[in-house]
Amino acid sequence: MTSTILVTGGTGTLGGHVVPLLRAAGHEVRVLSRRERAPEPGVEYVTGDLMKDEGVEAAVAGAATILHLAGGPKGDEVATRSLVRAAARAGTGHLVYISVVGADRVPLAWLRMKLAAERTVADSGIPFTTLRAAQFHDLALKMVRQMTRLPVLPSPGGLRLQPVDSAEVAARLAELTLGTPSGPVPDMTGPRLYDLPALARPYLHLSGRRTRPSLPVRIPGKAGRAYRAGANLTLEGAEVGKRTWEEFLAERLGRDDLPE
Repeated sequence: MTSTILVTGGTGTLGGHVVPLLRAAGHEVRVLSRRERAPEPGVEYVTGDLMKDEGVEAAVAGAATILHLAGGPKGDEVATRSLVRAAARAGTGHLVYISVVGADRVPLAWLRMKLAAERTVADSGIPFTTLRAAQFHDLALKMVRQMTRLPVLPSPGGLRLQPVDSAEVAARLAELTLGTPSGPVPDMTGPRLYDLPALARPYLHLSGRRTRPSLPVRIPGKAGRAYRAGANLTLEGAEVGKRTWEEFLAERLGRDDLPE
């Protein structure tokens, strides 16, 4: 075994993929969780709360590298400040942060929060790596499930997404975590662009449900203009995943007869 790596958010979707990869690379992994959990071989769980700044000092102690995955709909910049303060005092050698494509270009509150967290990491004095990723397939599926419950399918004009597989993002994060601090690295996106009706069609097909008529809608204000301009996309220079939305759905929903 080599050095200990602290993972925040290690029990979430992304953490569930990346923790086994770090273990397979021969590292002891410590996971910060708000709830007590039983230890697993090579994985230690420590209890703490970044938002409340509780248990953070103990969590970072002795961790040479921190992979910061914890996030939510609000407060990411507060949680990141708590982590950075403790990491700086502990002399952490590498802090890896996962952010969102377009954090500096789309004027939404939660993206401003992610950008503030990015800046906290970059200004911390700790050697760091930041990866921005597009929306995960898992999040796109949750969104499509909610939208297809409606009698008509909202179709925001000009809005496109490039969903990426969370397991592929996890593999990239594991690589970055085990490497040297690199600052901001190229964004990671999925291999194809979709508007919302294009995301919904294969889901409806695989789930055996009827198609929905689309209702064109317009996203108002500055956010709408940013989305129509593709500010949430990285079309050049990105690290591009291989697994498509259709392949993800076929596995998740248990069928492989998607239309071309």
